[in-house]
Amino acid sequence: MTLRRAAPATTPVPRDAVDAITDQWAAVRPDLETTPMALYGRIYRIARTMGDRMEKEYGRFGISRGEFDVLATLRRSGMPYTLSPRELSATLMLTTGGMTGRLDKLEKAGLLARSPDPNDRRGLRVSLTAEGLDLVDEAVAAGLVIQREAVGTTLDRAEAEQLGALLRKLMAA
Repeated sequence: MTLRRAAPATTPVPRDAVDAITDQWAAVRPDLETTPMALYGRIYRIARTMGDRMEKEYGRFGISRGEFDVLATLRRSGMPYTLSPRELSATLMLTTGGMTGRLDKLEKAGLLARSPDPNDRRGLRVSLTAEGLDLVDEAVAAGLVIQREAVGTTLDRAEAEQLGALLRKLMAA
C-alpha cells in the first residue's frame, strides 16, 4: 500500500458535517455526550461514500457491489472456487431468496455455474467460471486502487494501521 508520509502533528483537521451536527446537539442538549454519535456518524458516512465509489467502479465490469461480493466470496474460497448457496448466504448475510436472485443474474452472465452437489442429491454447488474468475480478479484490483487512493492520500501507514486496530477493537465489542 502506498501511503503518504506522516503530516506534522500540528496540521489541523478541518471541521466536517458531523461536527456541525454534534454542535447543534450541544446547543440544544448540552447534557448529551455526543462522541459516540460523531464516531458512528463518520464511520457511516465513510462507508456510504466508499460504497458508492465501489458500486460505480464495479459497474464498469457490468456487476453490482452485491454481485461482486458473491464472485469475491467464491474467489476467496480457493480452488476449485466452489461453495453451496447456503455457504454463500451465510458468508454474505443474505436470505436464500436474495442469494437466488444474484446467482440467477451471475449465471445468466456466464460468471458462475450451478451444478448438483455430488454428496447431497438435494444440494447445489456454485462455482466460478473462467470468465467469472478473470472478471473478479480485475474488479478486485480496480476496487483496491480506489480504496488505496482514499486511504493513501489521507493517512500514513502508521495511522492506517492504528485506525484498523481501533476499528477491529470496536467491532469485537
